[in-house]
Amino acid sequence: MILKSRRARKWTIVVACVLVVVLAGAFTLFEVSKSRTFQFFGTLVNRVDTTEKIVALTFDDGPDPAGTHAILDTLKSRQVPATFFLIGRDIAAHPDLARDIAAAGHELGNHSFSHERMIGVTPAWVADEVEATDALIRGTGYTGEILFRPPNGKKLFALPHYLAEHDRTTITWDVEPDSEGTPDAATVARTTLGQVRPGSIVLLHAMYASREQTRQAIGPVVDGLKQRGYRFVTVSQLLAARH
Repeated sequence: MILKSRRARKWTIVVACVLVVVLAGAFTLFEVSKSRTFQFFGTLVNRVDTTEKIVALTFDDGPDPAGTHAILDTLKSRQVPATFFLIGRDIAAHPDLARDIAAAGHELGNHSFSHERMIGVTPAWVADEVEATDALIRGTGYTGEILFRPPNGKKLFALPHYLAEHDRTTITWDVEPDSEGTPDAATVARTTLGQVRPGSIVLLHAMYASREQTRQAIGPVVDGLKQRGYRFVTVSQLLAARH
């Protein structure tokens, strides 16, 4: 009986240790999947280390009729270039709006075709998501480099590996004033102005109808940063400033 009891305790300890290791591994992978500064393969950039007062304004999602022209009009009135990370299915639905963004001289980036979280997916699925959207972006007449931003910032193995194999850069961000809920315009502007530093990449969601408050914040954000001496560049231009 004593021997059996010892064996039972031993197996209990072993099982507990295995569970701890498994849970610790799962937690680590979860943290890596949402990290803005690390991935297992290739190059990831969330901001550029520079003393120059330059900042990249980026917009995720769309194009969408609710927000595209309002955003473009605000940027045009202030002569500000931006980078638009577009969703393939939205480009397919509104190719004219995507062409308008390209024609306005802005940078177009790839935000996947379906906007599904790219975790636990196959290499073939990743390739389809990226390449289908690349083709749609090229169909707008845009000829520059196509950077990639993971939907919801999520990535683990298959996506970074594919991008690394194709010499593609993963772009995240260091300022995200409207990612949690739908804050009012004043909050979006205040948060952005408070967090931007030289080399920042700002993420804004302003395309869809529900994002009117973010659209209203674009002007105050641009004006406020210009007053502080910042110059706006595309993400590719920001990457060129790396030391």
